[in-house]
Amino acid sequence: MKIAGIDEAGKGPVIGPMCVGGVLLDNTRNSTLKNLGVADSKKISPKKRTHLASQIEKYSEKVFVLEISAGQVDELRKLMSMNDIMVVAFSKVLAELHPETAYVDAADVNEERFGMRLLDEYRKTYPKQADELTIVSKHRADATYPVVSAASIVAKVKRDQLIEELKVEHGVDFGSGYPSDPKTKQFLADWYREHGDLPDFVRHSWKTAENVVKNYEAED
Repeated sequence: MKIAGIDEAGKGPVIGPMCVGGVLLDNTRNSTLKNLGVADSKKISPKKRTHLASQIEKYSEKVFVLEISAGQVDELRKLMSMNDIMVVAFSKVLAELHPETAYVDAADVNEERFGMRLLDEYRKTYPKQADELTIVSKHRADATYPVVSAASIVAKVKRDQLIEELKVEHGVDFGSGYPSDPKTKQFLADWYREHGDLPDFVRHSWKTAENVVKNYEAED
């Protein structure tokens, strides 16, 4: 039986893309993932994540990472909530993998509802592929199912790579890109003060970004 794991990296940051990772393999390979030592990507060092990502690629039938840029997130948020965006994004990854069973990290307080919404979206968009699909939607699935841990790792590695490319391309160090990071907040304030706008790799619809603009205007 073909199984898939799906998880995201970068749902919350104010800077950079969100990446949704998917890993497809035969369920007999599950033990291989366990032996590799896959686990929640947040608990693994960047160096080990990169090594594991290459091993996951080697032992999986297919690995796919969907990139959603900061600008795309902003545009989608004009039409739908972040949970809606997750449903659509996960569905696109499912369409690339064609599993019989998909294990997904639930991006909703109600894990069962997220699974049902994902299946409905998949059936609506890809009706010919959805007949035999079973979706198992759980909170902390990346800590429970090795195939979701693998998806979490490849998504995180890809996002980290894209973040480093942004820093090199623009010659800046904006920290982690998360709203709680003082370096990130300082970067946003400094950039807006210098340019009068925020760069396109920032999610302008985030409260953190909106506050930067409001604070600057209040000072002006």
